[in-house]
Amino acid sequence: MQPLAGVRIIEFDGLGPVTLAGMMLADLGAEVLRLTRADGASAFADVGGAVLHRGRAAVPVDLKSNEDRAAVLDLIAHADAVIEGFRPGVLERLGLGPDACQARNPRLVYGRITGWGQTGLLANSVGHDINYIALTGALHAMGEPDRPPRPPLNLVGDYGGGAMLLVTGVLAGIIEARQTGQGRVVDAAMTDGTSLLSSLFHALSASGLWSTGRGTNLLDGGAPFYRCYACADGKFVAVGALEPRFYAALLVGLGLDPARAPQFPPSGWPTLHARFAEIFATRTRDDWAAHFEGSEACVTPVLTFAEAAQHPHNVARATLSGDPVQPSPAPRFDGAVHTPERASTEALASVLARWT
Repeated sequence: MQPLAGVRIIEFDGLGPVTLAGMMLADLGAEVLRLTRADGASAFADVGGAVLHRGRAAVPVDLKSNEDRAAVLDLIAHADAVIEGFRPGVLERLGLGPDACQARNPRLVYGRITGWGQTGLLANSVGHDINYIALTGALHAMGEPDRPPRPPLNLVGDYGGGAMLLVTGVLAGIIEARQTGQGRVVDAAMTDGTSLLSSLFHALSASGLWSTGRGTNLLDGGAPFYRCYACADGKFVAVGALEPRFYAALLVGLGLDPARAPQFPPSGWPTLHARFAEIFATRTRDDWAAHFEGSEACVTPVLTFAEAAQHPHNVARATLSGDPVQPSPAPRFDGAVHTPERASTEALASVLARWT
């Protein structure tokens, strides 16, 4: 049995983090109903619906119909949580905002995910992941010196600072509601979540250990022992030899004399970087991976998504599986790998009959 078996969640279909949050909750065993447009159209349907919509049923509804809105409220009366990613005020105008829903179900946890949050000067402004992480300072720290910051896919704002924050808030709210009988409204903002993820760098800055100069710090590619290097075949290896003993193992693997390649001070990093780059360029990526296998040097190949699915470690753990190939549910419980069901479609009337 999955940890969230018996938990019922309504997901208002949308783009970005709400979709991943719904997938994660379904992966954990919750019964998640994804409310889509009456014509059956849904977010991500043509670009990965088999992955992002897995494990839950799509239920077409017309939210402009009084009858369908009443039916949705009937479902909400029997739900543990709602998750939605609309701009502030959209569901209130449809009569499905937190006040209306919690009037029907006082223990309901109402999870809301937006970029800027439900309040604040930018609450009603549009934006995307790149905008949200820009405002937190996180984007400024990413990329190479003397070049524009480089967006880290949409992993930091949409998913790390967004979906993960929404799931955490919803689960915390459900635990509280089961103890008190009273639900909560969860205001998950990607700006808040991204700032939270940046806690270490605020601490380093406060201690004078982080420079605003991009690509000059310990964890942003400035350190020669924590960055990627090009190999002879045009592919790359990742080096993460932060601790002294790991750095010593790296030097052994590269055939360098520790006395001539001290890890600190940072003033010597440019010279070390050039030397490491020169050495790594002499062999292919996979040669280096084999060379460092079993070493404490923290050197790994930089894989494509397709290559990652074939790596022996990932295969052994079934980290990626299925057809199409996709990430397996995580985290695991008791070491077991859970295989989620494919997405399906269910009529509103049949769901009502089953839930009520």
